[in-house]
Amino acid sequence: MSAVGVTGSPRVAQATRNIQIRAFAALCGRDLWVTVRHELGSFLAQALLQPIFLLFVFGRVLPEIGAARPGYGTQLLPGVMALTLVLTALQNTALPLVIEFSFTKEIEDRLLAPLPVAAVALQKILIAALRGVLAGLLILPLAALILPGGIHIHGPDWAVLIPIFFFGSLAAGAMGLVLGTAVPPNRISVAFAVVLTPLIFTGCTFYPWISLHQLRWFQVFTLINPLTYVSEGLRAALTNLPHLAGGWIALGLTVALVVFGTLGTRLFIRRAVD
Repeated sequence: MSAVGVTGSPRVAQATRNIQIRAFAALCGRDLWVTVRHELGSFLAQALLQPIFLLFVFGRVLPEIGAARPGYGTQLLPGVMALTLVLTALQNTALPLVIEFSFTKEIEDRLLAPLPVAAVALQKILIAALRGVLAGLLILPLAALILPGGIHIHGPDWAVLIPIFFFGSLAAGAMGLVLGTAVPPNRISVAFAVVLTPLIFTGCTFYPWISLHQLRWFQVFTLINPLTYVSEGLRAALTNLPHLAGGWIALGLTVALVVFGTLGTRLFIRRAVD
């Protein structure tokens, strides 16, 4: 009896893991199919409309009328890519969660999958992160069309670019998980207004972090914003402009991912159990 139990337990555990992996992959495959088949147009409009206008107005119009120096588009491009990546991943985690928890109750179907509740939360973050990466990459060809003279990048340094995209999108998805589970549905529009405006303008989107040395208090304040580390990481990967040290970028993204990922998962489990 004991021998059967000893030999059977690892097999059961392995079978359970296989079932969970297949269920996780099935949920991801379903979400990707829905994105491509039914939501591609709305996804692209939501993700790319704002950065297109940012690149056009700040990167082309202002330099041509003399309100910004020539070449500002090169300085702006990494920040716009970072902003697109972060906002897309954040919104594509938070907004579906608000809808699924409150109106459609679709989250109940996902929770019936043979997965731990925390894995369902991780799956939501992962899909949103993939959407963020796609939106961020699409900025490069768009910038080549919009900016005068095309884009002028140094590199890219793939050893920096790939980790920044990966961890930056995951951290943004984790932020969206916190927002989507902590805020009541009737207040989500207010929460977005309160959260996104400071996020955009304190995330070193329009200026390098190093250039804030004369506003030391604001320079320190921007370090609270995870977008700062994504923006500076992309500047390091795509340009030869001065940027925040690589060690601080890695530390900032790691802290953001751990803090928001842990908090968001706990809030998700509490919300799902309720």
